[in-house]
Parts: sequence; C-alpha cells; structure tokens
Amino acid sequence: MNISLIIGWVISFGLVIFGIFFDNGEIKPANMGNFIEISSLAITVGGTIGCLVASFPMSYLKGLGKRFMLSIKPKKYDPTKYIENIVEYAQVARTRGLLALEESANQCTDPFMKSSLMLIVDANDPEKVRGMLDDTIMFMCERHENGRSFFEKGVSIFPAFGMLGTLIGLINMLASMDFDHPERLTGGMAQALITTFYGSLFANVIMAPIGMALKNAHEDELLCMQIIEEGVLAIAGGSNPRYIQEKLEFMLPKSQHTADKRG
Repeated sequence: MNISLIIGWVISFGLVIFGIFFDNGEIKPANMGNFIEISSLAITVGGTIGCLVASFPMSYLKGLGKRFMLSIKPKKYDPTKYIENIVEYAQVARTRGLLALEESANQCTDPFMKSSLMLIVDANDPEKVRGMLDDTIMFMCERHENGRSFFEKGVSIFPAFGMLGTLIGLINMLASMDFDHPERLTGGMAQALITTFYGSLFANVIMAPIGMALKNAHEDELLCMQIIEEGVLAIAGGSNPRYIQEKLEFMLPKSQHTADKRG
C-alpha cells in the first residue's frame, strides 16, 4: 500500500476543506455550499474526461483501473535483495561454472532475472547480452511512460477546462449584467471562479500525485533491472562475488551498503 499517497490526499483535502470552513476566525460549515456548483463540475470534470478519452485508444483506457491500483498498491522491489541473489549466483558460477546457473534460473521468480541468467548460461557474447538487456529496459521505460501519460496529461487539461469554465461564467455574467442589482455581479463572479478552483484541485491533488506515484514505482523497478544487468554481466565476466557486491552497492545510497557495514 502506498501510504504516503493516502496520507497526502487526506492532508490535502482535509486542509482545503478546513480552509473553506474557516472564515474570519470562525468555522462555518455552510460555506461548503459556495463551492458546490454542478455546472462547473460538468465543465471541468466532464470536459477533461471527454478530452482524455478522445486522446487515447480504448485498448489503453481499459487498463486505467489497473494503473490506478498500481499507484495505490505498487509492486515491492528490494534492490538489496536482488544484490544478495546476484552474489549467490556469482558464488555458484565461480565454484561450479556458468552452466550450474541454469538450475538457479529455473527457480527464479523474477522474469527479467531469469532471462538474464539464461542468456549467460547459453554462452552468448557479453556485448550482445548487454544490448538485449538494454533494449528490454528501454522498452519497459517506454511502456511505463505511456502508462502514466493519461494522468500527466490530465494535470495540464484540468486547469485548461477550469479556465474555460471561468470564461463561460464571465460571459454569462456580463451578458446578464444588471447595475441595479450589484449582488448578482458578485454571485456570478464567484460561480465563474469555481471552475478554476476545480481545475486546480483535481490537477494538483489527484492527477499529479497519481502520475508521480507511477513514476516512483517505475524508478524502483528500473533500478532493480539495472542491478540485474550489471550483476549478470559481471558474473559472465568471471568477477569475484565480493567485487560484484561492492560494484552493485555503488548504485544504492551509502546507508544501504552492507559491505561497508561489515567492515
């Protein structure tokens, strides 16, 4: 569970609601009615959803639920665990040879780790192996970037429709302006500005955090794939397990360097 995302939403919405209620030193729950406008919601939310639907094929839109759940419950990637596994594989290869890694590869649950090990077991040229692994990582990055593009696009479209709704409200207000009833002017202005409020709220509190959560999940997976690539190629090169561990731990923050902790 992405606890930070949930906590952030609770804090953001909580303080926005508090700001709405807190007026001139008093808590006024009735103020919430000033921020509920069905037509403004229809323009901002409905317009943005329509634009996003028009921007992506149906095959992509069918996976939105899965991508949203991934932002809430991202897959767990532990780079230190991957390094430990690679060091174990290096020890096996050093004592029993590369062919002995086939059994370890068959027991591996990570598909990228498994395919990487099998590439060196089959005695492929290290440069060709690096090229294949680089291509796999590149394609993964493109898929993930495409996967979060819906939410990143929503960050820019929501404020645009909020401004559009404001312009619609101002046009309607000016068209029906009555100087004998100035209270209608202020009321109309408030309704016109609500759409800008909706656009900013949904873009920055909902869409942006989801897009960033997906990007963070991508960065975690990317780091582990890079660790696998460098580790497997080091095994193929016959490097010492201790050297492999230290080399891979350079990719992590210093606080996670187990080799340093052992002295």
